[in-house]
This record gives sequence, structure tokens and C-alpha cells, in this order.
Amino acid sequence: MKEIKFSLVYRDMWQASGKYVPRKDQLAKIAPVLIEMGCFARVETNGGASEQVNLLYGENPNDAVRTFTKAFNDAGIKTHMLDRSLNGLRMNPVPADVRELMYKVKKSQGVDITRIFCGLNDVRNIIPSIQYAKAAGMIAQATMCITYSEVHTAEYYINMSEQLIAAGADEICLKDMAGIGRPEMLGKIVKAIKTAHPDTIIQYHGHSGPGFSVASMLEVAKAGCDYLDVAMEPLSWGMVHPDVITIQAMLKDAGFKVPEINMNAYMEARRLTQSFVDDFLGYFIDERNKFMTSLLIGCGLPGGMMGSLMADLKPVHANINAYLKQNSKTELTEDELLVKLFDEVKYIWPKLGNPPLVTPYSQYVKNIALMNVMFMEKGQARWSMIDKNAWDMILGKAGQLPGKLDAEIIELAKKNGYEFFVGDPQSNYPNELPKYIEEMKANGWDRGKDDEELFEFAMHEKQYRDYKSGDAKKRFEAELEAAIKEKYSKSAIEIPDIRKLKYPNAEPVVSNATGRVIWELDFNEKSVEPVHGKIVKEFDTICTIQTNYGLEHIGSFCDGRIVGVEKNQGDMVRKGEVLAYVEKN
Repeated sequence: MKEIKFSLVYRDMWQASGKYVPRKDQLAKIAPVLIEMGCFARVETNGGASEQVNLLYGENPNDAVRTFTKAFNDAGIKTHMLDRSLNGLRMNPVPADVRELMYKVKKSQGVDITRIFCGLNDVRNIIPSIQYAKAAGMIAQATMCITYSEVHTAEYYINMSEQLIAAGADEICLKDMAGIGRPEMLGKIVKAIKTAHPDTIIQYHGHSGPGFSVASMLEVAKAGCDYLDVAMEPLSWGMVHPDVITIQAMLKDAGFKVPEINMNAYMEARRLTQSFVDDFLGYFIDERNKFMTSLLIGCGLPGGMMGSLMADLKPVHANINAYLKQNSKTELTEDELLVKLFDEVKYIWPKLGNPPLVTPYSQYVKNIALMNVMFMEKGQARWSMIDKNAWDMILGKAGQLPGKLDAEIIELAKKNGYEFFVGDPQSNYPNELPKYIEEMKANGWDRGKDDEELFEFAMHEKQYRDYKSGDAKKRFEAELEAAIKEKYSKSAIEIPDIRKLKYPNAEPVVSNATGRVIWELDFNEKSVEPVHGKIVKEFDTICTIQTNYGLEHIGSFCDGRIVGVEKNQGDMVRKGEVLAYVEKN
């Protein structure tokens, strides 16, 4: 009886649904419940854009990763992350020394497995990461981006897997990012790999958007797959992944050995995840991502893009209709424009060399298609606008395209005076760590445990600067307030207290005087702001208000933990203003 194990893609559940991911305190709360479910051998804890997102709302991603992985490490459940090989954890290429440091940092933070993919399936970008990961003591899971075209055949992927295994890959992942891989083809790929390399672990990752993934999971299981990526309510299905309950029942009926699910723990994890949605994350989840659509089959775009795609479509829609109206022509509906866009993606994709439609190349192809539709609707030529990032893809600066460029595209490149690049993509991006080390030293910034802060600065330079300055947190709070107002403006419901919405299970700590906020002193007698999740006892001093007559100490009204800080160090406050939020134990 073949055993199939499950991996919960908790990170991807959020990122395929919306923009943000849970806070550190929320991750700490959900981890023991996921363990109690008893059905997950692996959990995806970080990677992709998640750590950049932490910075965007003012949270240290290194603290979040260490907090989330610890519980699983202690329970013997393997943790895994998603990495973009040449692009590391961002959208653009990363210097080799920063890439190499990433694996040392993530291993020290408790991440066991790294899922290494190249958005172009160029093995030259994946192989160095395999070597870096193994040198750091991580399991190197080399990944093939699955799509469906005349180029992307079973033989194409079987050949790619042979190259990755020969290069030292410990495992192979089939990353079906748009969920358009056909079940039969996927079964053939897995069977071929298992026949040639029976001891190589294979994991399948298939989004549920167009509806193939459940059938695909059954096919790859029959072919010898070892692990399946699954989700759970309230974020399963839609553009995300099939639910573990469905997949477990299907495989059990088919005769596979699968783990049992502690349903009481499932319901508690479901409740907690919903509470995170209700806290603030739901304001950034696009409703369209909750639904499946077969429209994705033709264009091959990943479903998680639908929210951003529709947002991009709105200004183009308005631009086109303004032109049509001005010229006494029939205006387009949003659905008509969407069909035109999908058709254009389908048309231009092979002309652009069939790049797998995964981040960031799905965005580049979509952007070219969108501009083509707009210009053609206005009577102008196709290819009138192609941005620099898309040209870098076309010219081979980030890797070799799987298919052949159309002669029309080659001629357009020559007309613009562009040169094609055929060398190692990494050579375009020289080492940069000394630059960041020097600047951190000049700024007095700590490089962090195991150089994790250095890594974060080098990987996400702009976002890290904004995090350190506090600008990121301020922008996020303004963004959240705007999102809340927008949601309630569309209904007859009165806009609630926005601060209370941010911390629904907590009570406010208010100032008893007018003056300047002084937070607690650390052992160097420097004032520091409390971190999210800090435990406090009833009557403990949370902060002090410096008034014109002396100091007023503000105590906690209960045993609990700080879940929100409303005032920064040194802020002036008036009597009765909210300083922080405390959640009772």
C-alpha cells in the first residue's frame, strides 16, 4: 500500500488569496493547532514574497520565520520555503553572495527544505541554488514550473528532471502554479522519474483555479508521488489549493495509506485562520480569488493573478472606452475586454518563447498583452509598448526561454538596437554584500543573529529601509484604514471604530494624562517599544506619560499580551487617547 503524505502550504494559502500574510503573533497561535491536526508531514512556512510583505507592514520577517518554524521543528514536522533561484525572494535577480547567504540564514532560522524554481525553467539558475542549499545543510528540492504548450511536453519535463537530479537535487517538485497541467501528462512525468530514480522524493503542487488539480493529484499519486500540497478552509479551493479533507478521502478510497485528520483541531485551525482574515488580512483578499474559473485554461495565467489583473484592467478599460466614445464607436464591457486580453495572452505567448507563466514572467506577458489590446483598440500597432523588465526576459538576461522567439520579436529587438544575451545570467549581477555590510556599520545597524538582518537588507533593500525608518508601518496603517473605509462605503453599514477592527479580540489601554509617551527601558536604559505578543500581568507598567508636572505610569488592566501599539516613542498624547491594545489571556 503506497503511502502519501501531505504538506500544508500555509504561506501560499494567503499569497494566492491576497496581498498580506499573518503577523508573528498569529503564526505563533496557529502553529500548535496545525500540529495537533496530525495529518501534515510538512508545512510551508515562508519564502516567495512573504518576507517582503512582513517588511511592508512594519514587521521583522526574521522574527516571524523563527517563531513559525520553531513549533514545527520541535514537533518533527519538516518546514519548507519557496525560493526563486536567481531572483531569491524578490522579483528581480540577486547577486550570488546574497543568494548563498540566504540558505545559511534560512537553515539557521529553522527552515528544512527550500523549493527552488526558475520562472523560465533554466536549470543554470537552479543548479547554483542546489549547491548553496546543500552546503548550508538544507534539503534542496529542485522545481519544474508546469504549464501546457507544444514546448512543455512530458519529455521536456522528464529531461529537465534528469538534469536537476544529476546536479545533486535531493527532491523534485512539480509546481503547477496555474493548475493547467493535464493530469495524464503529470502522471507520465512522475512515473518516468520514479522508474529511473525510485529513491527520489517527488512533491506535487497544483493550484485549484481551472479545476484540474484534484484529478492531477490522483494521477501523480498512482504514478508514485510522495507528497501532495494541500490547503484548508477558509482559504482552500478558489485560486488556492484543494482542501486536505477532499484529497485525503479520495486517496483513502483509492487504496492509499494516508494520515487521519483530527477534525476538532481542523475546526479550531479553521476558526483561527478566519479570525486572521477578520483581523486585517481580509481587507486585502480579492473576492475573485475565492472562485474557480475555467477561463484560465486558454490563457494559462495563474489564478492568483486575477485580483491584480482586474485592478490593471480598470484604467485600461476606461482609457479604451474614452477613445471609443470620442470616436462614436461601441464601448467594451469589462467581460469583453477580459476575453480580448485572454485571447491576446494566448496569441503572444508562443511568440515570446513560451515562458512559464509564473512570477514574475506571468506579469510581464500579461502586461505586454494588456498594452497590445489597448493600442490595437485605438487603431495602433501591436508591440507598441514593452517595458524594460519584459525586454530583459525576451533578451535572455534572466535566463533562456523554453521556446523560440518569433521572427517578428527578433526584428523588433534589432530595430530598437537591443542585443541578445546567451551567457550565464548570474554574471550580469555581481556580488554586493560588502556594500551592505559597510552601510549597516555606518548606520549602527546590527547585522542580526546569523547575519539575518544583513541578508534582509541585501535582499529587500528599499523595503528594509522603510521598515527601519518606520515609514512602512505608517503606510500600512494608512492603507488598512483606506481599505476598511472602502469596504464599508459600499454598504449601508456604519463604518466601525477602525482601531478596534484591527484588534477585534483586544481592549484598549488609554492614557490617563496629557504628555509625552515613554515606553519601557531596556538593560542599556534605552527606551524601547513593546513588541507584538509581549506578555503582561495585571497592573504591570506598560508605558509612562511624561507630563508637565511629573510622570504618570500606565498599567495593564488584565493578564494578557500586547497585540497592537498605537503611539510611537516620544509621541504627544492627550488624556483618553489609545496607547495600545491588550488581549486578555
